[in-house]
Amino acid sequence: MIRFRIQELLAEKHFKEGRRVTINELSAVTGINRVTLSKMINARSYSTVTDNIDKLCKFFGCQVQDLMEYVNEDEK
Repeated sequence: MIRFRIQELLAEKHFKEGRRVTINELSAVTGINRVTLSKMINARSYSTVTDNIDKLCKFFGCQVQDLMEYVNEDEK
């Protein structure tokens, strides 16, 4: 399963910039619907388009592997 690390990246951005960065702000800056972001954060195995991944990498200044990770569900 692919897990998005959006919450962790928001927390890192908060720490670096010394201000709270909300999902609403993330949505406004990237143009990604807030509901889509919420599903990416909360829904297991949520699928999204590569354009959204590109926008999130640009916003966070990160690489794809920083934005998401593979979690082997068989190891639970």
